[in-house]
Amino acid sequence: MRLRVIDIETSGGSPSEIIEIAAVDVVQTDGVWRAEPPRSRLFRPNGAITFHAMAIHHLTPSHFDASLPCCDDRQLIDFLQGGGAADYMVAHNVAFESAHIGAAVTGDTRWICTVKGARHAWPDAPGHSNQVLRYWRGLDLDPALAMPPHRAAPDAWVTAHLLIDLLQTCSVDDLAAATHAPRRLDRIPFGRYRGKDWSLAPADYLRWLIAEPEMAADVVRRAEKELAGRLTPASANEGDI
Repeated sequence: MRLRVIDIETSGGSPSEIIEIAAVDVVQTDGVWRAEPPRSRLFRPNGAITFHAMAIHHLTPSHFDASLPCCDDRQLIDFLQGGGAADYMVAHNVAFESAHIGAAVTGDTRWICTVKGARHAWPDAPGHSNQVLRYWRGLDLDPALAMPPHRAAPDAWVTAHLLIDLLQTCSVDDLAAATHAPRRLDRIPFGRYRGKDWSLAPADYLRWLIAEPEMAADVVRRAEKELAGRLTPASANEGDI
C-alpha cells in the first residue's frame, strides 16, 4: 500500500496560490511502514505573496525564477503522478490541502487527515499540530529532512512519520473513517478557552467565532447551537443572547 503525504505552502491573500508542494510516500513492505525520500517543487506565483505568508514559510519573491512554472492542475498532476499511483492522499489538515488540490487533480483517490487521526488516537495530546505532536511523541527525525518548519518538504516529512506512528495502533481504514467522521466538539478546541466547556465562553466570544470568515464550519455550528441554547424569553426581551 502506498500513502502519499503532501504539504503545500501558499501565497496567502485571495486568491491564494500554491507556491511550493512536497510529497513523501509512506509504503508498507513486509508489514513494516517506511517513508520514502521527499520530493518537492516550487511554483512561481502569479500575484503577490502576502507578508503574513512570508512570515510563516519565509518564501519571498527572490526564491522564484522567471523560468519556474505557475501552479495549475496540470502541474499538480505531473508532480503527484511522478511517484506512481497512490492508494490514499494524506495531509495534516486535509481541509486546507483539498481546498487547493481538488478532484480534478486527485480523481477518486480518498484522503486521510492526520489531524483528525491524531485527535482520534491521542485525544489527550497537548495539541494536534504536526510540530507539537512531533515532540510530544518523541519522534527522532534527521534535522536535515525535518527542518525548517513551515516549508513543504520538512512538514511533509514530519507528517509522514506521524502517520507511521499512528499506523502502529490504527489501521488505514480506522484513519480513513476518522477523517470522514463528524468531529466531536464537546469542548472548545482552541484559543483562550481551549479545553473548556462551551457554556463557559462569553457570548461575545461565541459571536466572534461565528463571524470569523475562515472559521471551520463545525465550530461555527457548535457556537451557534450554544448561543441558541442561551436564548430565553427573558434574555430575548433584553436584547441579549
